[in-house]
Amino acid sequence: MPKEEMLEMEGVVEEVLPSTQFRVRLTNGATVLAYAGGKVRKHHIRVIAGDRVTLEMSPYDLTRGRISFRHLDAKTSGSGQRPERKSQR
Repeated sequence: MPKEEMLEMEGVVEEVLPSTQFRVRLTNGATVLAYAGGKVRKHHIRVIAGDRVTLEMSPYDLTRGRISFRHLDAKTSGSGQRPERKSQR
């Protein structure tokens, strides 16, 4: 019997909770409790309140989710270029 597919939803982080958990408001207005997924945690991607994220949710429990991607917005990414390094000569 095949596993059930994960549902992908988008939302905005409302509150940062202890132990890498977050309260996220989905685009449909529902609020869920989410945690940072494997690659997000592995690569030390910081998720703060106000970030737009993509969640994976099980069809069995629609009150919890796993953050799988943090979207970069123009306001948070700055100019998009790295600052120049000063030479030490």
